Amino acid sequence: MPTTRPGARGTDPFDQARHAARELLRRAGVDAHDTLVVLGTGLSGVATRLGATEPPIDLSALPWFPRFTGLGHRPEAWSTALGAQRVLVMAGRLHLYEGCTPAEVAHPIRTALATGCRTVILTCSAGAVREGLDVGQVVLVRDHINLTATSPLIGIPSSHATASPYVDLTSAWSPHLRDLARQAEPSLPEGIYAQVIGPNLETPAEIKMLAALGVDLVGMSLVPEVIAARHLGADVLGLAVVTNAAAGTNHARPEEPLSPDDIAGVAEGAVDEVARVVGSVIRSLGSAAGE
Repeated sequence: MPTTRPGARGTDPFDQARHAARELLRRAGVDAHDTLVVLGTGLSGVATRLGATEPPIDLSALPWFPRFTGLGHRPEAWSTALGAQRVLVMAGRLHLYEGCTPAEVAHPIRTALATGCRTVILTCSAGAVREGLDVGQVVLVRDHINLTATSPLIGIPSSHATASPYVDLTSAWSPHLRDLARQAEPSLPEGIYAQVIGPNLETPAEIKMLAALGVDLVGMSLVPEVIAARHLGADVLGLAVVTNAAAGTNHARPEEPLSPDDIAGVAEGAVDEVARVVGSVIRSLGSAAGE
């Protein structure tokens, strides 16, 4: 097992991803995947609804995969067929707050894309900043603000053979995929998502700042993943489950402390809706590919 980290000095993160992808495909017993689904906090139950019935692949046994330490995030993946699509489902993700580098956070995404995925569906739990978003509601990510002060593209030379690091994020979150999601659930709202590093939750003053910036949702994931995916040309859909609502006109958090178990419990209640939307999008992609 390699001991260097993804993106460490003297290494190529894309070559590392290709190496890990070959082992992932060998363990899955398939030649390629079409779509990646990453499951956020409390959403691991989506995997079985997408047809994941076989014993999972242990991602921690793959080259350059760090330990998953986030609550409810497991280093497990399934390769399953959904309609005409071969789908790779990951039951968790890595976070910057775990001490991971941006390249480590992006390594599962890059590995999945090296197996053939051209569509990435990212799910997460998030706190509401905008009033009117209800607890348990599923929201489409329309745009994002990166408040992590970092990127998985740092250190990649402009002359790199894979792709230029100066990736255009104008349409980072695919309008086409959002349209497909609304075919399954026309009432899905959209929002702007901001990522902070965490793991601490935001102060009332920080929530006021986010509201002033036009943020609708805040969380601790998604942004390094969408940057890494768009850099390699994949289309990305984001689905966020609102786990706590904005409180009052001052956008403060509720007085009662919000525990990790509370967040996971609310997200679990949205498993059926998330699975229905994700499944519908994937089947639509398969039907379009077969035309």
